[in-house]
Amino acid sequence: MARRFIVKEPDPVLHKKCKPVEKFDDKLGELLDDMRETMLYADGVGLAAPQVGILRRLAVVEVDDFYVELINPVITKAKGEQVGPEGCLSVENYHCRVKRPYEITVEYQDRYGKRLKLKTEGFVARACCHEIDHLDGILFVDRFYDDKVDAEDEVESK
Repeated sequence: MARRFIVKEPDPVLHKKCKPVEKFDDKLGELLDDMRETMLYADGVGLAAPQVGILRRLAVVEVDDFYVELINPVITKAKGEQVGPEGCLSVENYHCRVKRPYEITVEYQDRYGKRLKLKTEGFVARACCHEIDHLDGILFVDRFYDDKVDAEDEVESK
């Protein structure tokens, strides 16, 4: 395992859509191991392939004792909502509030190509959504949520 360089904003690779992973081999396993080591060393809870300069649809998420490798993930269900602060290893020294689903179901593949389904909620759901956004070239700052704007919209619509 080896730590990799984390790509920082405004690098254009962070804004590109990733291609699916098609080859499930030892090289993919090494990449996933490296990504996990890089994420943990940087004190993160998630890391997506574009953050290490690779435009493929894969990410790792680790929250407390929960760890998942998401390859070719697709969110198939989303329920509820939660608003909370987010940061990113690729966007240094900045946090903002982001609205995310409270509960999600994700269909994905593991490092061997096996198709799996994950149903999760709360902070793990937030972290998964954040990393999956990276695979579509979306950063958390693109989803900045301002409670005041919603309150003003609500008043104007009455």
